[in-house]
Amino acid sequence: MSEETMTIREMCDVYDVTPRTLRFYESKELLFPVREGQKRLFTKRDRARLKLILRGKRFGFSLEEIRQLLDLYDMGDQQATQMQRTYEVAKHRLKDMEEQRDELNEAIDDLREQLKWGEQFLSDLTSQKDAAQ
Repeated sequence: MSEETMTIREMCDVYDVTPRTLRFYESKELLFPVREGQKRLFTKRDRARLKLILRGKRFGFSLEEIRQLLDLYDMGDQQATQMQRTYEVAKHRLKDMEEQRDELNEAIDDLREQLKWGEQFLSDLTSQKDAAQ
């Protein structure tokens, strides 16, 4: 592995992704490896972009959101626009995640109550059966 480029295998090993994933991101024009015949060589820029793609996916950003944010890098304003927009999207995503968590916590609490009711119901049935014998 050179400091400047990495092969697809090296990228897979370092970032724990599959070759298919890297080819998919390339086909979506999120990564732009240099081609030497059939060989793909990923630059430092590709590695930085992949880190951001993986982080964005982890946080639930769509590929289109990630693309738009990555495209803002080249605005020529020292990434101010990119950072501002990323901040806004991230705040919105955090709000969505917190709402999902709250809904999930409510569903978990409801299910626990139903299980308690079911446990009591089954216990009562067993007690009635034992009393009838």
